[in-house]
Amino acid sequence: MYRKIEEELIKWQNDYKMPLMLIGARQTGKTYILEDFCKKYYENYVYINLEKEENISNIFLETIDPDTIIEKIEIIKNVNINPEDTIIFFDEIQVSERAINSLKYFCESPKPYKIVCAGSLLGVKINRFKSSFPVGKVTIKYLYPMDFEEYLYALGEEKLIKEIKSHYESNEALMSPIHEKALDLYKKYLVLGGMPAMIRNFLDNDCNIAHVNFDLQEQIITSYLADMNKYTENSEGIKNTQIYNAIPKELARVNNTFKYSIVDKDARKIRYESSLDWLLASSLVLKCDLTLKNTSPLKAFVSKDKFKLYLSDIGLLRSLSNLDYKEIILDQNEMYKGVLTENYIACELYPKNKELYYYNFDKYEIDFLIKMDGDIIPVEVKSGRRTNSKSLNEYIKKYNPKYSIRISSKNFGFENNIKSVPLYAVFCLK
Repeated sequence: MYRKIEEELIKWQNDYKMPLMLIGARQTGKTYILEDFCKKYYENYVYINLEKEENISNIFLETIDPDTIIEKIEIIKNVNINPEDTIIFFDEIQVSERAINSLKYFCESPKPYKIVCAGSLLGVKINRFKSSFPVGKVTIKYLYPMDFEEYLYALGEEKLIKEIKSHYESNEALMSPIHEKALDLYKKYLVLGGMPAMIRNFLDNDCNIAHVNFDLQEQIITSYLADMNKYTENSEGIKNTQIYNAIPKELARVNNTFKYSIVDKDARKIRYESSLDWLLASSLVLKCDLTLKNTSPLKAFVSKDKFKLYLSDIGLLRSLSNLDYKEIILDQNEMYKGVLTENYIACELYPKNKELYYYNFDKYEIDFLIKMDGDIIPVEVKSGRRTNSKSLNEYIKKYNPKYSIRISSKNFGFENNIKSVPLYAVFCLK
């Protein structure tokens, strides 16, 4: 299945200067995409799983000299490694801090060693690195669950993608049958989410949503919860789990700003803050900050204590919320559909800038503020076709933005200086 990250990997290959580290949550496809890239673009390829191949992992305990490491790997795996045409993939590199540290010396070596690496919870590992992390010696890229555009590519809908992009630019409405088809595919994406295993299962079942194995989502959530306990002290693992499980409840509140009391009535920031940092670093959770000013740079004006949390995959939110897929496909739960829609928008926007912001003024709230072509643009999110909104109207009156964006089930259009973007076209926002 096509992933946009491949374009970034090709750029790295063409202008190779340092090892590459791919960071992302478990089961987002890091190993698959790197293996496919190595096999496709290099004459020779050596795969090493440092979690399973302990004999190789132990080499780093003895030395972090690149030439010695390569020499010992050649002996253990009985291979010849020519730096000119061989790429080495260190998978599960998080198990060896010394292996991560060695990347600095691979970068500085006069020999053109080509190294890529990945691992579960690498973001957490970097944040809690005990020795000196090789800053400036490693190219870091992020892999997230498949977004809606990648989902359409997986379904072979290239013509639909082209049509959506064209009408996003022109603001002209799609023909009704095409608009309805895209909305139907969007509803199914809310159910499936972007985990490659789920989309693959959907394809293997002839794109029949009724035949999808939803146990896969539960298994992924179970693996996440297991990691929270495996890679943390017991007390922190419990707090991580509490926060993660509380997010559906948080998002369902009228005022869904995160409060530690949602996790536990006696919870306090000082006790749970490190657990929240762990979840954010692991890419399991996305944070949307309240910005106190709607001017650039938004990051400079964020509130320290007010923010929202979203799950990093919309399908996992549906599963964790215990919503039956029929409730979404048949529009039987309008209230919680709004929760899913807002989380979906967050998942689509976050990978573009690694930041999310919302804004309050007077008694009103703007769902998201984004920077486009140097301008701060207010974004309002609606799960259905009814688009009346006092908040956006009041924002326009007070601040007179260059234009505004309303995301909903309505077709493309541009009226009263508001750009109407259908829910299925959010991937077009740059």
